[in-house]
Amino acid sequence: VQLQAFGGGLVQPGGSLRLSCAASGSTLSFNVMGWYRQAPGKQRELVASISSGGNTNYADSVKGRFTISRDNAKNTVYLQMNSLKPEDTAVYYCYIEDSRLLARGLPSSAWGQGTEFTVSS
Repeated sequence: VQLQAFGGGLVQPGGSLRLSCAASGSTLSFNVMGWYRQAPGKQRELVASISSGGNTNYADSVKGRFTISRDNAKNTVYLQMNSLKPEDTAVYYCYIEDSRLLARGLPSSAWGQGTEFTVSS
């Protein structure tokens, strides 16, 4: 399974940005798709995740500002980010999880290459 993330760049505080991540290499509608981020000098943290049924989970720091969604037909996950803050600056990694991949001889999870954006005036 390969994941390709799009988006990133420089955004002013209070601005908005949308990240997208397309998965390929499997016809599965993955159980979980989501985003982690890693800021300089900090550990990677979960930002948001969404199940195949649409159940979502958010980090407290982004609740009310970020919205995760997915298009199962396109195997793509999106992260709409509003009211961006400088502390949102990080490299964002998309990921998928699905234990059914193990039966196909594949790892149960996969990660994208990371896309970086900076929130700064």
